[in-house]
Amino acid sequence: MNKKIAILGGGPSGLFMYKRLVESGRKHLDIHIFERKAYLGAGMPYSHEGANDEHITNVSDNEIPRIFNSIAEWVETAPVELLERFNINAENFNEYKVLPRLFFGAYLSAQFDLLCDKAGGTGICTTVHLETNVTGILDRPENQCVQVEVDGDQRNDFDHVVVCIGHNWPKKLEGKIPGYYDSPYPPLKLKKRLNHAVAIKGSSLTAIDAIRTIARENGTFAEDAEGKLTFCLDEASADFRIVMHSRNGMLPAVRFHLEDSHLGKDGLLSKAELEMHIAGNDGFISLDFLFEKNFKETFIERKPEFYEQIKGMNIETFVDAMMQKRERMDPFELLKKEYAEAEKSIENRESIHWKEMLAVLSFAMNYPAKYLSAEDMLRLQKVLMPLISIVIAFVPQSSCRDLMALHDAGLLSLVSVGDDSEVESLDSGGVEYHYTDEHHDEVTHHYETFIDCVGQPALAFEDFPFRDLIDKGVVSPARLRFRSQQEGKAQVDKKNELVSIDHNGQYFMTVPGISINDCFQVTDRTGKANERIYMMAVPYIGGYNPDYSGIDFSEAASQTILDSLFTDEVEDLKVQVCNTDQ
Repeated sequence: MNKKIAILGGGPSGLFMYKRLVESGRKHLDIHIFERKAYLGAGMPYSHEGANDEHITNVSDNEIPRIFNSIAEWVETAPVELLERFNINAENFNEYKVLPRLFFGAYLSAQFDLLCDKAGGTGICTTVHLETNVTGILDRPENQCVQVEVDGDQRNDFDHVVVCIGHNWPKKLEGKIPGYYDSPYPPLKLKKRLNHAVAIKGSSLTAIDAIRTIARENGTFAEDAEGKLTFCLDEASADFRIVMHSRNGMLPAVRFHLEDSHLGKDGLLSKAELEMHIAGNDGFISLDFLFEKNFKETFIERKPEFYEQIKGMNIETFVDAMMQKRERMDPFELLKKEYAEAEKSIENRESIHWKEMLAVLSFAMNYPAKYLSAEDMLRLQKVLMPLISIVIAFVPQSSCRDLMALHDAGLLSLVSVGDDSEVESLDSGGVEYHYTDEHHDEVTHHYETFIDCVGQPALAFEDFPFRDLIDKGVVSPARLRFRSQQEGKAQVDKKNELVSIDHNGQYFMTVPGISINDCFQVTDRTGKANERIYMMAVPYIGGYNPDYSGIDFSEAASQTILDSLFTDEVEDLKVQVCNTDQ
């Protein structure tokens, strides 16, 4: 009998899930892919919903897990008009260079087509539902199935559903307040001539996306004889400038050469080692243990001189040391310094090892996150993640050149606004930006145009779109237990609204999104897993899956889900073998 599986979302996550199923060797599969858009593969970041021609990836071909074929191989058969549009061909293609995001999206779409063809040859039945709006997921345990609701009406029964919906920026004030944008996506909406200062909230890759688009609408980039990029403002935009507002007053770090292009996903602590640690640590995984084993000890053999510098540091002292180096320099001077350092790294194919291992640590945090104590999660959020988010952004070189050219032209600045800044929207249009400056003076600036660029938020449990699963208790809020009753009570006394106490007197902290287990199955309030519903939708599992690694996450999570999907078949086979032996 065929196993009927629904993949909700046809972007990169859905693509990897489909790849796993097609390459599983199983023939009795009936796979349905539901996609809101008119095409598969590209998702939001690599389609016009998330990119224009000027936007590029921060990964290269050699860093991308193989899907059906590599980009280098696909380039040989890619549409000629696409290659000409982005000046790419088989002769000049370099697997170590980043790519235009829309070009990469076309590659991902092509990979879906190639996998569909392969599936047909193996006997797997694939049905693709394009331009289809999934409005509900309804669990039917009495029938051992789950229903997918389309457009609030039509329902289809499945054995399993894998939710792969991707980025989601809810609109709150955009369209209501003139000049206010809840996100820079789709970027076509930012192609405007603006003759005034523009406020950008954030300094992440999302902010750089917005900057690259609005700059090109108000001036021109040009390269001089020495290869330096310059920016010339259009006369009609004489008062145009961009002001980034960052809590820490820092720019993200520059992309460099990775020694391990797939960030050590097969190394570091094994699941067995983590389980042993949990058993001996009251059911928790210690953040200090992860930092020691998954970060510091990796330098003992590779970079012993660096290990000697950091071996006595805990998380707080290490982060302080690294942040102080950044805080001492003007962000744009540091950008130029790191740009030169990264250029050397790429030219010599030598990694900046501590930055690479910080990226490895971040990726390796996904499995343990649900086993952290609430205290350690607070430390992770407050201390370590701010450094990680800066260092592993991997800003591509061409984006850095844009920022430096705009800054040199006096048109791009960055101000540190701290944690207590406030953006006040105005019914008449624009915003008042309130913050305390470095001299401890209270400052207010008016901006006619404001773009929120803090990046994909980890969405709350209440934002989960499939209400029936909430109403029936199939899904539950993600939360972590306090190891110390005293600390839990202290957080309650501080009026931390995320902290509560259960009927057993245990203190818990709610973290973003819904609860999942190690197999990415959704779990109810008792912790019981639902064997029919899997969750790969990163914005909705941010509390238990804090690393937003995109392609890397999709590759790893899809394998875990595949293993879980067919566990029952493996167990049945073991029973059959045992019975035969008897």
